[in-house]
Amino acid sequence: MKEIIYSEKAPKPIGPYSQAVKINNSIFVSGQIPIDPKTNNVISGGIKEQTTQVLENIKAILEAAGSSLDKVVMSFVYLKNMNDFQGFNEVYSNYFKDSPPARVTVEVSKLPKDVLIEIAVVAGV
Repeated sequence: MKEIIYSEKAPKPIGPYSQAVKINNSIFVSGQIPIDPKTNNVISGGIKEQTTQVLENIKAILEAAGSSLDKVVMSFVYLKNMNDFQGFNEVYSNYFKDSPPARVTVEVSKLPKDVLIEIAVVAGV
């Protein structure tokens, strides 16, 4: 049985998708972009600020599902510019210090709302 996960502490979906779906002992978090959930606007700043906001959004969704960043097993990272990889990685590594998840990181030509980064994750409960 699948359960739709929603957190007020993360941005409302901007399309026909759920913030996350929980099934059995797995949580699938939709791609998150750097939107401030209080204003529903993209935050200002560069890759470090945007990465921080994305990971805070993911953290809020996982907590609403009864999980945490520690239980992330896979992350999918989409960067608008691979030249931002080092700045992204600095912030990302602070959130996943011990036992980091498996990860895919790719450069894409365009992201929603013209942001610099989008991240989706799969986590356990």
